[in-house]
This record gives sequence, structure tokens and C-alpha cells, in this order.
Amino acid sequence: MPSDEHAAAPLSLRRRRRAAAVQEILDAAERHIAEHGPAALSLRAIARSLGMTVQALYHYFPSRDDLVTALIAKAYDALTEAVQAAVDAATGDSPQERVLVAAEGYRQWAITHPERFQLLYGTPLRYYAAPVEGPTTQAVRPMSAIFERELFDGFTTAQLAAADTPGLSAELLAYLDQLPPTGQRDLPPPATALVLSAWGHLHGLVVLEVFGHTSILGDHQAEIFRMAMRNLFQDTHSRIPVAGPGTTATDPHPREQVSSAGR
Repeated sequence: MPSDEHAAAPLSLRRRRRAAAVQEILDAAERHIAEHGPAALSLRAIARSLGMTVQALYHYFPSRDDLVTALIAKAYDALTEAVQAAVDAATGDSPQERVLVAAEGYRQWAITHPERFQLLYGTPLRYYAAPVEGPTTQAVRPMSAIFERELFDGFTTAQLAAADTPGLSAELLAYLDQLPPTGQRDLPPPATALVLSAWGHLHGLVVLEVFGHTSILGDHQAEIFRMAMRNLFQDTHSRIPVAGPGTTATDPHPREQVSSAGR
């Protein structure tokens, strides 16, 4: 049996041309956003820059919302690749370092591509609503999975379920328990709460920097960010109990104790 019997059939010429045209439109839209900002996204201007009519553009993107959805999904893919590349390039194996480099990968992409970051997290575009469980939702989940994996690597499900999250209502915990998983494992509600809190701190600092609210710090913004991320990591890990008789290992390499750097 030929080894390539089940290989995907090559795209037809027509489909290759369509894929190339779609990519050209997306590239032109990203240039337009970089120059004018997300709020000024104009299908007419994009079509004009490509020497095509708006009606011709509609053959590839039937509406502005379809184009916006594709741009957001593409930006999330690029952000995820940047975060994963940072983790892959980490020179150490400590959990803290891997979380820190993941956070730094997120920050670097945002400050390098501020307009695309604003498309993701800035003022919502008027009249735009992302499709429920559509491409944008699917695109953001791999990035969430990276942070969940690095933040909780080595902890058992029992440890995460016993995390110290005082003050959370039973109603909230029940709600968190119903959320679909975004990573490679189902997180118990306390761990989901920790992830949301950690991401809020990380993302909040990046937003402040991208939108110029911490410019008073000048070249020291990166140092403040790293300090905050170290504190975030240590606080999160200090809330997760060490493995003991009351916990059952469900992961291949359960962490026997929280390192001194995480206390």
C-alpha cells in the first residue's frame, strides 16, 4: 500500500487562487489597521488598496463582520505562536521561569503589534459581535491552554481542587464548574478562578502599557512587569496545597511540594 495513499489531495488551482486572494485581503486589512487603527477599518479602503471593487471583496468576505472575525482569529493565532515560541526558547526548566517567559511573550507581542492588540482587547468595534463558539473563540483557547499548562504543571487535580480561594460563593464555583475546558485537562473550579485572576493581572498590566498609561516608567516598564509576574506566580502557587495523604495523583508527574520560590 503506498504510504501517501491517505495524504490530503492537493488544492485545485481555483482554491489556491482563492486562498491567495483571502491572504492578500487579510494582509491589506492588517496594514490598514496598523496605519489607521481598528475603529477606522474600511472595506472600501481595503478594496481600493488592492485595486478591486467592494463588490469583488464581498466574494471573499460577505460582510465586514466576516472580515473582522478572520482578522481577530488570525491575531490570536499570531499571539499564541509568540507565547509558545517564548516558552520553547526558555533556557531553564523551573515552573516559575516558564510562566514568566510565557507572560513576557504575551507582553512583547502586544507592544510590538499595538493596533492588532487593540483589535483584540481595545474598544469593541461598533455593531460587531463575535460568533458564538466561532473562529475567535476557537483561536483564543490554545493560548489559554499554554498558560494553564505552565501555571499548573505537576499539580494533581486533587491539589488544584483544594486550592485556597476564600470568599468565592458556591454559586460562582458551580458556574465555573460548567465552563468548557480551554486546556488539555478539566480544571476544578478553584483552579479556574486562579487562572482568571492571574490572567486579569497579567493582561491588565499589558493593557496599561500598550495604551500608554505606564509610560512615566520609561524603560523600567519591563522590570515592573517581571516583578509583578513573579509575585503573581508565587501567590498562585502558595494557594495550592502540597501533595499528601489527602490527595490522589492523577497526573503523570505530580509535584510533591511547592518549591521555595513559589511560597
